Amino acid sequence: MTEELVHQLSLELIPGIGQKAAKQLISYCGSASEVVRTPKNRLLKIPGIGHKMAEAVKSSTTLIEAESIIKSCEEKEIEIIHFTNPKFPKKLKQIHDSPNILYLKGKGELNPSRAISIVGARKATNYGKAITERIVSELALMGVTIISGLAYGIDICAHKAALKNELPTFAVIAGGLDYIYPSSHKKYAEEIITMGGLISESKLGTKPDPHLFPVRNRIIAGLSDATIVVEAAERGGALITASLADSYNRQVFAVPGDVGNTFSEGANKLIATQKALIYTGVEDLIYHLDWKLNEVEKCPVDAPILTAQEEEIYSLLLQNGSLEIDVIALRSQIPINQVASVLLVLEFKNLIKSLPGKKYQVVK
Repeated sequence: MTEELVHQLSLELIPGIGQKAAKQLISYCGSASEVVRTPKNRLLKIPGIGHKMAEAVKSSTTLIEAESIIKSCEEKEIEIIHFTNPKFPKKLKQIHDSPNILYLKGKGELNPSRAISIVGARKATNYGKAITERIVSELALMGVTIISGLAYGIDICAHKAALKNELPTFAVIAGGLDYIYPSSHKKYAEEIITMGGLISESKLGTKPDPHLFPVRNRIIAGLSDATIVVEAAERGGALITASLADSYNRQVFAVPGDVGNTFSEGANKLIATQKALIYTGVEDLIYHLDWKLNEVEKCPVDAPILTAQEEEIYSLLLQNGSLEIDVIALRSQIPINQVASVLLVLEFKNLIKSLPGKKYQVVK
């Protein structure tokens, strides 16, 4: 427990001091400890700091509460990360309404090179769950960190798929880290801690009240390079996350669903109104996010494990030399959008290579 951390947390606990004002004070004074030491008349010279706010800082009695919170976090192996800490997520710092403090339980890397948030309906369909699992399995080839909210439906499906594929995953919690909601997901939360972590901006003891869920969605969006909406009704938390991601100039993708299906309305509307790009496969992410692939991300040729579709397409190319993508789809009787994804996976595995004219052939 350092003096600076105590003052950082104490500043956040002062009634009437919002996150913007706290950042302003630290920016002008140099540190939270210096904010406390600075005379009132000098605090009043800081833009946006009036008499009421300056008086609140000078008469604050939150140091004891701050010390108590830090002690409880240490006992529960929860790290408190202030925005001045080098460990604080750089992507999150870039958004205008970033929290000043994060509570983290877990040892995952908060500044991964690639991070994707996956959100969707709480009452997910089998189609939605299958698509989510497929998205995560494809992202596993590139070591992407998966961000979501531990909720029922698509959220927990994304976390479980990440754990299955041994990908880092972070769950952003609405409320304190001592209140896992829903409680039925506690067992998954414990696994997530080992592969990434649980994140919250709320101090311990904060119950996951309804108003906290939309607020935490900005953290999900802010931590990610892009947000993928798998399934969503016309209104819901997934669309809030998508809207926030768009406002942060982060890319938004939506998986198209059946017309008329309640849980496809939100995603389809995002696509129709051009508020999201259509997601058909991981190649969409690679193209729009301009991800550069390197040899480390390609699997060795030695005894690769192939799915049935990968085996079928690889065999076709092995027998026929180079083939165009539409010919591959015709001969394999696999939908062309799925063929495109399978071809990309085979490229990652360094088994095939693309040629001009949308042709592919086996690597010799």
